[in-house]
Amino acid sequence: MRPNPTGRVAAAALAAALLLPLTACANDAARSAHGAAAPAGQKVDGPTVKIMVGGLDKVIYLPAMLTQRLGFFAEAGVNVELMSEPAGVNATTALLAGDVQGAVGFYDHTIDLQAKGKHVESVVQFSQAPGEVEIVSAKQADAIRSGADFKGRKLGVTSLGSSTDFLTKYLAVKNGTAVNEFSPIAVGAGQTFIAALQQGSIDGGMTTDPTVATILDKGLGKILYDLRTPEGSRQALGGLYPSSALYMNTDWVEKNKDTTQKLANAFVKTLKWMSTHSAQEIAAKMPADYAQGGAEQYAAAIKATLPMFTTDGVMPADGPKTVLAVLAAFHPDVKGKEGNIDLARTYTTEFVGKATG
Repeated sequence: MRPNPTGRVAAAALAAALLLPLTACANDAARSAHGAAAPAGQKVDGPTVKIMVGGLDKVIYLPAMLTQRLGFFAEAGVNVELMSEPAGVNATTALLAGDVQGAVGFYDHTIDLQAKGKHVESVVQFSQAPGEVEIVSAKQADAIRSGADFKGRKLGVTSLGSSTDFLTKYLAVKNGTAVNEFSPIAVGAGQTFIAALQQGSIDGGMTTDPTVATILDKGLGKILYDLRTPEGSRQALGGLYPSSALYMNTDWVEKNKDTTQKLANAFVKTLKWMSTHSAQEIAAKMPADYAQGGAEQYAAAIKATLPMFTTDGVMPADGPKTVLAVLAAFHPDVKGKEGNIDLARTYTTEFVGKATG
């Protein structure tokens, strides 16, 4: 049967509408083309899966490309086509539209979508902390010492309604600053974020590596909140905050358990490999053009972010509750409806528990 183009357009439109207020995934917009596919890995006799990543060159999503570069997808018996979008919200749109079978982005999408009646679950949890950093301009470092000093400030976020937007708002409210007392400014990520900081368009903002490493290297800003480590997440957010993950439609997972297991095997093997190798060794496995600031700076960025990753792909026990609490503070589809969210349906440990990594 030929695909119905009208149906596909309608599905894509519905997915986009559902995701307008969705928390997007982090920063450092991918430098690859919109929807571009990465070079395919070794072809094997097995199923083929398309995975959309919210920025293949972001350190927070590093396990996606690293798994392919290490050949672990092929070893697990699955062909994976990695594709890249500039933000996790776009990856999730592609997932809901049926363009891909999996997405690599922030876990918070699974909670937001359940609030909208959609069931998507984290299958492999890459991280236990956001991997984000709240940076303040070097010129404002003495004046902005905590979220209490956000009042009257312009703070950069990837886009309005993004994870960077929501986490920044949470840090403000937690420190006594109302969300209407400062201005979140959508400045994108990477070079656009850096330019906004240099030009004074923002007083600070939230971003990830390798952008953080570039800002610090150039002396353009200082770290206010470091959410790249479990300790930083607990201190700022009240607990572990699982972020980057492989998530998939629950219905697809149930119908394709063997393929899902192969993916889990590959990703868990990568996470274990990362835990036993240095940042320099990891950087050496990645595409050369990911090291925009040079090999040494790229390795330093990976080293600073490594603590956020799990070693086994398992969801941190209390992590989902922390994410729900943060979203409930601001998200219109979640606030006041926390009791209707079944966190047990937003992730599964079935496959990572059996993974042969």
